[in-house]
Amino acid sequence: MLDTPKANRLHISFFGKRNAGKSSLVNALTNQDIALVSDTPGTTTDPVFKAMELLPLGPVMIVDTAGLDDEGALGELRIKKTFDIMDRTDLAILVFTGESTDFSMEMKWKEELTKRNIPIIGVINKIDQFSLDEASLKSDFDIPFVSLSAKEKKNIGSFKQAIIDVAPTDFELTAIVGDILRPKARVVLVAPQDIQAPKGRLILPQVQIIRDILDYDGMALTVKDTELIDVLEDLKCAPDLVITDSQMFDKVSKIVPEDIPLTSFSILMARYKGDLATFVRGARAMDSLKPGDKVLIAEACTHHALKGDIAREKLPIWIKEKYGDVEFVNLTGVDFPEDLKEFKLIIQCGSCMFTRKQLMSRLIKAEADDMPITNFGTAIAHLNGILDRVVSMFPEVK
Repeated sequence: MLDTPKANRLHISFFGKRNAGKSSLVNALTNQDIALVSDTPGTTTDPVFKAMELLPLGPVMIVDTAGLDDEGALGELRIKKTFDIMDRTDLAILVFTGESTDFSMEMKWKEELTKRNIPIIGVINKIDQFSLDEASLKSDFDIPFVSLSAKEKKNIGSFKQAIIDVAPTDFELTAIVGDILRPKARVVLVAPQDIQAPKGRLILPQVQIIRDILDYDGMALTVKDTELIDVLEDLKCAPDLVITDSQMFDKVSKIVPEDIPLTSFSILMARYKGDLATFVRGARAMDSLKPGDKVLIAEACTHHALKGDIAREKLPIWIKEKYGDVEFVNLTGVDFPEDLKEFKLIIQCGSCMFTRKQLMSRLIKAEADDMPITNFGTAIAHLNGILDRVVSMFPEVK
């Protein structure tokens, strides 16, 4: 369970005013003292993450946030961080107490969560100290409620059941590639082990895709690009699919016969985490680029850039070779510009370190600004003139 990648966990985030008992509620739910608890308002500053197993949901990520009513300059920064957590949230817990009858702030946040199509559970905490009319809140907020005491651990079982009942079942798709494979399908994976490959292990998308193939009763054969010709010649039957690192598209597409389906790890992750049809449209929009246009290249993870880095060197070089002197802005991590209007195109990485909710949030923002967005794999495929070939096996791409 602890080996489940963070991005593959159902993210359950707790929102509410300072001193509403969010941290105590997190501790009661997890049965661990993972969040600092104090009677002093504003004890929680930065979001606190805790990976755990919540049966029968499975691996989840619990996120404790700062109070919605934090004050001062630092308070505004904390609220912004809490606001950013919404884009990473699959299920929201909105915490109330009877210490106040003014719930205008909670209503504002409920509306923000609703805009993002995030399911919400209302929790009336501190029932051992204060009384609050649950029926009235249900009427005003139109969300399910649970009344409990985190301090006394009263009704925590009912709260867990509410989470199980309300949690979305589609926060992540069930298959990365297995849904398009027949049983016993033969899949060749091309995994170049260059300077950017982690020593002693495969990168996360490669591991996840191998596991997905096995889960769907397929047969995975992993080789370096230097052995691809050998394995294709040695196989008695042609493979059902070849999956390659997108950076090898130019070489691999010339080796793999046209009648053998070909795609990439990045394209599969784009399909799994986001919306492949949107990324394909974004890749085709590259043809409208001209010198002087600005392109945002966004990566989910932060890492030390090595020579030949795909985001900082290869993609910019390839795009400039085809479209002229385009300007590039590189962004890493969870931050994302509020205003996208200065850009002509967004190119997002494969997003293996993002939740589906995080990536879909970026797609929603791009759509709101009428901004084309694509990802590394689809962009590279288009630059190599093989985009139609490498997405032809996916029914959602017309």
